[in-house]
Amino acid sequence: MSKFAYLSVLLGCLVGTAWLEFFLRTKVYRRAVRLILTILPVVVVFSIWDAYAIAQGHWTFDPRFVTGITTVANIPLDEILFFIVIPICAILSFEAVRSARNWEAGDEETK
Repeated sequence: MSKFAYLSVLLGCLVGTAWLEFFLRTKVYRRAVRLILTILPVVVVFSIWDAYAIAQGHWTFDPRFVTGITTVANIPLDEILFFIVIPICAILSFEAVRSARNWEAGDEETK
């Protein structure tokens, strides 16, 4: 189980926020293009940052807690998934608060 510790935390984050999509109708997953355009810069910037930090020896990953699958520049797959999952959870949480409070974020037309 420890090899999947990082993935387990990410799964817990997704499960912990996924219900917001359905019960508060946040429409995050339904706006896939918008979601991808929001997350893509995060993945790119932080992947570059991680690649540099790993290459310089400033950043390491305990092999006991990651799957061992690495991507470009020796970045663990688990870390790339982190850059995708955590922003999704943050966006879901933000949209849930907007929905519950009936707030506008300035990106949608007023009715």
